[in-house]
Amino acid sequence: MLELDAITAGYERGAPVVRDAHLTVAAGEAVGLLGPSGCGKSTLARVAALLHRPDAGTVTLDGSRVTGWRHRAPRARRTAIGVVFQQPRLSADPRLSLRDLIAEPLRATGRRDEAAATVRELSRTTGLGDDLLGRRPHEVSDGQLQRACLARALVLRPRWLVCDEMTAMLDASTTAALVAVVEAYRRESGAGLLAVGHDRVLLERWCDRTLRWDEVAAA
Repeated sequence: MLELDAITAGYERGAPVVRDAHLTVAAGEAVGLLGPSGCGKSTLARVAALLHRPDAGTVTLDGSRVTGWRHRAPRARRTAIGVVFQQPRLSADPRLSLRDLIAEPLRATGRRDEAAATVRELSRTTGLGDDLLGRRPHEVSDGQLQRACLARALVLRPRWLVCDEMTAMLDASTTAALVAVVEAYRRESGAGLLAVGHDRVLLERWCDRTLRWDEVAAA
């Protein structure tokens, strides 16, 4: 279970963008979080992904209370969560080829020997041709780069996925393809999913249940 209880979070002291938020995702469950731009849903997603420390409240992951965020979180906890952001160009190192971008988490966790085979498998799963793997972010489209970012999120086989507006910048066909990849992974692995977005139709078709922002957090 991923549980967020009474979360208040922001980026400036005394100016929270999320107030008293409550959210749970069960193992194997897909939960959609629906809200307009600027409401704070991406901040809550970053808290759920252990990338932003809340000002108040608790996060519980797999039965244990989280006490460290970002690099202070234990490796086993950090690697249990895969994250895909809205803007792939802001989350991808422009110096890396797509091959190295996907392999980066494996190398960072001492699993370099697995990189070649795993990258090859995931690139095919996400619809990236071998000819694209040697290119850098500026040499591919937003959709192709987001495919690589999704492959990177899956490369350590996380138990939890956080997709923060993953498809907001993509066309309908690429959106459908990436959602299908996530769903295939969930069925095969039993991973839980938090999908954040503002497209009600997409979230309701994709997720087991969809929550509006005003059901999750205080005004």
